[in-house]
Amino acid sequence: MLDRADKAALLGLARGTLQARLAGERAPGLDRPGPALLELKGAFVSLHREGELRGCIGQIVADRPLCEIVAHCAVSAAFGDPRFPPVTAEELPLLELEISVLAPLRRIDDVEEIRVGVHGLYLVRGPHRGLLLPQVATEQGWDRRRFLEHTCRKAGAAPSAWREAETEIYVFEAEVFSESMLSGSPARS
Repeated sequence: MLDRADKAALLGLARGTLQARLAGERAPGLDRPGPALLELKGAFVSLHREGELRGCIGQIVADRPLCEIVAHCAVSAAFGDPRFPPVTAEELPLLELEISVLAPLRRIDDVEEIRVGVHGLYLVRGPHRGLLLPQVATEQGWDRRRFLEHTCRKAGAAPSAWREAETEIYVFEAEVFSESMLSGSPARS
């Protein structure tokens, strides 16, 4: 679990990294990251504008410290999510940043183990892979079956692929926090 200062540091790092990128400057980094920010954990950074998704990219394999993954994913969400055009300097103050720090994935054999609103899903079916964060099912009002179907679609597989024995289903939990959760209102630069 991250404390409030760790969460604020990660959100500040993500926003500062985007500001620097848009200004053509070097990313700020953290002076003295605490031990929790140096742990090897996967994370996703989501950008929202007026409550609508504006970009979301993450990394489930932790190959570097959490603070570095968050900075990298912030840039990828703003400039590399193929579903959206790149974020502009004028738009950045209108965006709210949300970070999801992932717990390790756990493969399941019984979909009854899935707890909607607690678990995120990662589905593998041959070359197809798809991931949905835990908050997505809650935000959309999905039950377990719809969550599974949408994860299959995200993977590019048939909506019923979750029922097939060859399909691998993983669950994970995430610690989710945003600028408005910490401040009561969206942070602005």
